[in-house]
Amino acid sequence: MSAKELPTNIDPDRIPRHVAIIMDGNGRWAKEQGRERAYGHENGVTTVRRITETASELGVKYLTLYTFSTENWNRPQQEVDLLMHLVVSAIEQQTPDLIRNNVRLTVVGDVGRMPQFARERLERCIDDTSRCTGLVLCLALSYSSRWEIVRACSDIARKVQAGELAVDDIDENVVSQHMATADMPDPDLLIRTGGDLRISNYLLWQIAYSELYFTPKYWPAFTPDDFVAAIADFQARERRFGKTSEQVQLESHG
Repeated sequence: MSAKELPTNIDPDRIPRHVAIIMDGNGRWAKEQGRERAYGHENGVTTVRRITETASELGVKYLTLYTFSTENWNRPQQEVDLLMHLVVSAIEQQTPDLIRNNVRLTVVGDVGRMPQFARERLERCIDDTSRCTGLVLCLALSYSSRWEIVRACSDIARKVQAGELAVDDIDENVVSQHMATADMPDPDLLIRTGGDLRISNYLLWQIAYSELYFTPKYWPAFTPDDFVAAIADFQARERRFGKTSEQVQLESHG
């Protein structure tokens, strides 16, 4: 999708660089269809493909999807097993399309908790797309923000203990460099589907100044047009980062 092909309500110069999504509502969507939760997860995979393609076409550089939280390990074992198989199978099936669309796959999270078969197959797909230079598709797998922050604190403490880092040198940049997302910019926009109005332990450090967008639509029903609507809503907002409107307007014109 070129700039000329963008929807008329989208400014090509103000596309969010990084969009993060909490993909919620698979199970409830399936229940409304009179089907098992697995049906919702399977249809959610189709939505992932469509939204990834749309994000890439719009010019988004990073798309981070909350795929499996550390809390999800507490779900019934049958559902956990299904999700693990579904995630890796879907990634394997979509890898050729990712490569064709120049999309690079990466992962953040405590992947050491994942079954060995899932880790190995995931690593293979990451390697297969490693030379792609377009959109970065980041899957948050076995992820929680509190896990990430605790890990960062532990890593920093070890460096201080080893004499590699002085306590007085610890600042926001140092903490950010120890986050799992250190090689990505912070999200400009966080979208949550499914109707719940909470962040659910997701990228808490990184979304300090992100714009938040909540929709009642369940993830399997979330369409490319809905994604474009979220981008349009984002572009209609004034991002002040603690400054006044007057300061922002002066900077934009200066």
